[in-house]
Amino acid sequence: MTPLPPPEPHNSAGKIRRVGVEIEFAGLPPRDTAELVRDLFGGEIVTVSPHRLRVAETRWGEFVIELDTQYAHPDAEVLDARPRDDTEWERQRHQMRLDFHTRTRELIGDVVTGLVPTEIVCPPVPWDELDELDALFDALRQHGAKGTDASLLYGFGLHLNPEVPSLEVASVLDHLRAYMLTAEWLREQIDVDITREVLPHANPFPRPYALKVLDPRYAPDLDTLIGDYLADNPTRNRELDMTPLFAHLRPGYPHELFRNRLVKPRPTFHYRLPDARLSEPGWGSVVEWNRWLEVEKLAADKELLQQRSAGYVAKHTRSPLARLWLRMRGWAGAS
Repeated sequence: MTPLPPPEPHNSAGKIRRVGVEIEFAGLPPRDTAELVRDLFGGEIVTVSPHRLRVAETRWGEFVIELDTQYAHPDAEVLDARPRDDTEWERQRHQMRLDFHTRTRELIGDVVTGLVPTEIVCPPVPWDELDELDALFDALRQHGAKGTDASLLYGFGLHLNPEVPSLEVASVLDHLRAYMLTAEWLREQIDVDITREVLPHANPFPRPYALKVLDPRYAPDLDTLIGDYLADNPTRNRELDMTPLFAHLRPGYPHELFRNRLVKPRPTFHYRLPDARLSEPGWGSVVEWNRWLEVEKLAADKELLQQRSAGYVAKHTRSPLARLWLRMRGWAGAS
């Protein structure tokens, strides 16, 4: 399948936009997965810890492969700690603590392998090369990796991190609005697995927040946009997680969520909705990228975006005047 072009193929610096891809699955441990990535894309395997590996120096950059639980990996704060003093006894005690911590985390990883997913975090790939990245999905399928629909216990997802076309607030707001108006269609197209519907990792935006953002009069500056978002969405678990982008745009913003080490600042949308459909031949990042483009197409069509935003607000406020206006405009079925 061929990746379709977005309305804005380049970023604000004039370079082709890139897309980060993250995929979760079962049935293939991190070491075997890293070897598969190396065989496909070259590079060198670097063992960070027994259950976290990197494949460095591939054509696109560095892949990270790991068990998707923090408890299987040594804690950086523990590893970076220093002995309390410079005595020989304290240095030995400190080393014993490090060895015990590292070994304990390794054993936890050994126990949960097969119970928690393996995750691949791919380096950013130019959008027009996503079809080449999809060789990885075919290889995972052929080597026994299992996706969301392989078990009722598998709430696995694929995340896309499309680089934003612009860092301007107006552009960010247009894409956020476009996503809210497209989300129902995306869920229908993806047919989100019941396991992932129950789990909290990709929840929809609450309607009061959608009504606030889609109001045509809403014209926030950056701090207001971020503050309003966090007031109604103090979580990473949204189907379109805006926290990495906001942390990039506003370093040091005073909110506890931005101090969470899992929030990694980057100039991307963090789209968390798609299932990991590894059992479906031909499924991969291109399928989900081409669906995502419906958001970008709507964001680029200013007039249609404004009309649909107004229609959504009018429909869900349900005043008699709004209902009459909807009927006159023919928008009674607007979602």
